[in-house]
Amino acid sequence: MSQSASVKPEPNPSPRPKPLILDNLPNLPGVAECSPRVQQKIDLILLALEALELGGSEQMLATARELELQGIIENRVTLWRLRCSNPWRRSHVRDALTLDQAKALAIVASMRARKLTVLIRQLLVARQQIQQKGLPLEQHFRLSEYLERFRAHFRSRMNAKRAKVAFYLASNDRLNDLAMSLLSQLLFCTGTAGMQRFWVSLFDGEVL
Repeated sequence: MSQSASVKPEPNPSPRPKPLILDNLPNLPGVAECSPRVQQKIDLILLALEALELGGSEQMLATARELELQGIIENRVTLWRLRCSNPWRRSHVRDALTLDQAKALAIVASMRARKLTVLIRQLLVARQQIQQKGLPLEQHFRLSEYLERFRAHFRSRMNAKRAKVAFYLASNDRLNDLAMSLLSQLLFCTGTAGMQRFWVSLFDGEVL
């Protein structure tokens, strides 16, 4: 007489502990999740970082690993999906970022900006000097390279049917202005308590 074998269910893997570095960013009163506007801001900052250095996405993943954020930013696909929460994206996903996901992306952005502080300052100074002389920004090779990469990234990834995206796509000057504005925001991330100030700034106008 055959006996039926009993199969013990495999225990569920224990959840990964929450990365301690997330505690460096405050929970804001009345904020339970990220609005589309916050998601758009985070992705554009990351887009500017990609334009600053070749292999920007890989650098972000390496930074996430160094900070033990793999439980949130596991790999390239995960990073792409998180960034597609930006409603301006062609491949927009409707899932809102959790606060922990947004914090992880903001921390990675701040850390990458800190490593690129010298370059960011150089480009902002170059822009000021070129404008004072009344010359086009393309006169500075490194600045021109940054702007060209940013415009290419923006055009290839953003949905031209969105009114705000179409506004920027209407001219190189508008895209250049956006790229330089984001560069100033990246510099904002690099100073004392820059990570915390950047995080709070994402919610300007949303926190009562």
